[in-house]
Amino acid sequence: MTDVRPLAGFTVGITAARRAEELGALLVRQGAAVRYGPAIRIVPLADDTELHAATMRLLESPVDIVVATTGIGFRGWIEAAEGWGLGEKVLDHLSNTSLLTRGPKAAGAVRTAGLAEDYSPASESSAELLQYLTRSGVDGRRIALQLHGEPLPYFAEALRQAGAEVIEIPVYRWVAPADPGPLDRLLDAVLEGTIDALPFTSAPAAASTVAMARRTGRLGALIEVLSNRVVVACVGPIAAGPLASLGIPTVQPRRSRIGALARTVADTLVTVSPTLYAAGHVLQVRGTGALVDGEWREIAPAPMALLRALARQPGRVVARRELSAELPSGGEAHAVETAIGRLRTSLGGAGVVQTVVKRGYRLAVNPGDTPASIG
Repeated sequence: MTDVRPLAGFTVGITAARRAEELGALLVRQGAAVRYGPAIRIVPLADDTELHAATMRLLESPVDIVVATTGIGFRGWIEAAEGWGLGEKVLDHLSNTSLLTRGPKAAGAVRTAGLAEDYSPASESSAELLQYLTRSGVDGRRIALQLHGEPLPYFAEALRQAGAEVIEIPVYRWVAPADPGPLDRLLDAVLEGTIDALPFTSAPAAASTVAMARRTGRLGALIEVLSNRVVVACVGPIAAGPLASLGIPTVQPRRSRIGALARTVADTLVTVSPTLYAAGHVLQVRGTGALVDGEWREIAPAPMALLRALARQPGRVVARRELSAELPSGGEAHAVETAIGRLRTSLGGAGVVQTVVKRGYRLAVNPGDTPASIG
């Protein structure tokens, strides 16, 4: 028997811009198929007057604390300052502050610049970083907060309410993708039922996806699918915000990292995929096929749609009329019979699908079936 990779048969849609390929590679390595539909793109602000103005404000007087939230953002800021002839002045200014970093990549960028961080939370979360700051006391302190693609209003406001002066450093920002076509096609695939999981690495990507669905009249259908069939994973609670506001449930890793997000997607997909015991066989239904006694069986879209319909209520007889509505292109009774025949062939003729005369079809699931009784 050939070894089957953990995510064989699943398809994952990726909306990220930054680190999309890294996330995709982690999932492909486990056997998943990946479809990319960037929901955002990163615009660097090296020539942006907003970044220049924030930097000049920073240099007006001493700063007590600098918060670096991302490695790419901190490096971009220093590179922009060097381009303006302010690099040494900015680094000298920062060397006299307490430097806090959100995670190892930000800490690495700080060290590369010849500086050293004083604190970095083990969880790599903004929430823990904010908690550390407010507990240590920030009243009357001047704090520079390097943003990471989007405003951090809750973070900055909490510091201001605690008495700090906050200078927000907008190193880069998210905007809509230059070509919305890939995202539009990814949304189609989600609604057609060919995407099994949709991970999000940032709140802007989630918000942009929702905005695209709203503009094209597909938001209601998207909420329905994401709430009931697709695994929606977010790198953290901030990324989940735009989805949570619509009532869409999400899963999140304990640590806000790309690797942890990929593991959460993989674990959840395997957990939620129905495993049935039918006609003496162990059957696990996946996105594009099924495992039958541990062997992978690729199944074409039409028969796969019928298998999913039968697996939703294992053992129940489903009428041909109901199954006809499940076919991707619709169809009459003969189309259902053809698809059922193909399904049986794909499953290896295992007797998993039974015909109930004049009523329809059912999976050959018996209430007392268990792995032990089958083995």
